[in-house]
Amino acid sequence: MYINKNYGFWMTFGWSSKPFLLGLGYGFVISLLAYIFDLSFNLPWQPLSVIGIAVAFYLGFKNNSSYDRTWEARKIWGEIVNNSRSFGAAVCSFVAGAEDDQIKKELIYRHLAWLTALRFQLRLSKEWEHTDMRLDKLFNATVCENYTNTLDAELSKFISDAELKTYSDNSNKATQIMRKQAERLQELRTQNYFEDFRHMEFHHLISEFYNGQGKSERIKTFPFPRQYASTALWLTFVFAFLVPFGMLDVFKNMADWMYWLSPLLSALVIWVFFLMEKIGDYSENPFEGTYNDVPITAISRTIEIDLREMIQDENIPEASKSENGFLL
Repeated sequence: MYINKNYGFWMTFGWSSKPFLLGLGYGFVISLLAYIFDLSFNLPWQPLSVIGIAVAFYLGFKNNSSYDRTWEARKIWGEIVNNSRSFGAAVCSFVAGAEDDQIKKELIYRHLAWLTALRFQLRLSKEWEHTDMRLDKLFNATVCENYTNTLDAELSKFISDAELKTYSDNSNKATQIMRKQAERLQELRTQNYFEDFRHMEFHHLISEFYNGQGKSERIKTFPFPRQYASTALWLTFVFAFLVPFGMLDVFKNMADWMYWLSPLLSALVIWVFFLMEKIGDYSENPFEGTYNDVPITAISRTIEIDLREMIQDENIPEASKSENGFLL
């Protein structure tokens, strides 16, 4: 996620310059052919502008829908933050008995293992996602490419090797880690580390964690409907194809130097529309690890710091830092 105040213009243009350059070349060819051969294949600008308004409305719908997915993902992880803190506070205040400090650490660490497994799973690439602008390359992390080895190394920081091996054949490690947490809490209740009421509160938090995981997985595994995404793209192409012909209608009777502004203005209009389309396209998948996604790694680190401080743990990590304005 980009966290500086604004994207710079040249940064934005560099990200989206291809439609402008192609539009400039295409507009120049159309204008040159019309000029050399004195052709009159211009289109009236009025009906073309109506098409442009229709395409703009459709792109607005797509961008609003894409933003809703990103904002929903951020709210889900906000709930995970709040519930994690509640869980940490409950562990510290509810668990009482022999070796309770070690048990508290075990429960907190297993929760951090669940967070780690969940964020790794959410970063696995899907066929409809983008891979050309992944931030894991900027941060020297390869979440998708080395999923198993990297994940196991991270999980080993929080759970024992014996427990880690029990998850080796599971397709959804986060789900099984939380199941183990629920079983462990039941064992502690049987051993009278807390009473039934507090056990019910723990189970409620387990349910909330599963809710957060399920909501995140729904966004991850269900793409923005392809019919809407594809229609927006092809409508933009159709409009871009017609723009230079409409510009000829505007500039055909002007002076020569004004006439040759037609390709430049065509390219600018084409760029604006494709920029809107691209923004929506790159906002559809908030967990793919690109420039505008939800920074679940940084959020997980915040949770880790809070929970480890609750149990007065040692070697507490620093908060995640941005690099070139980006937070992973």
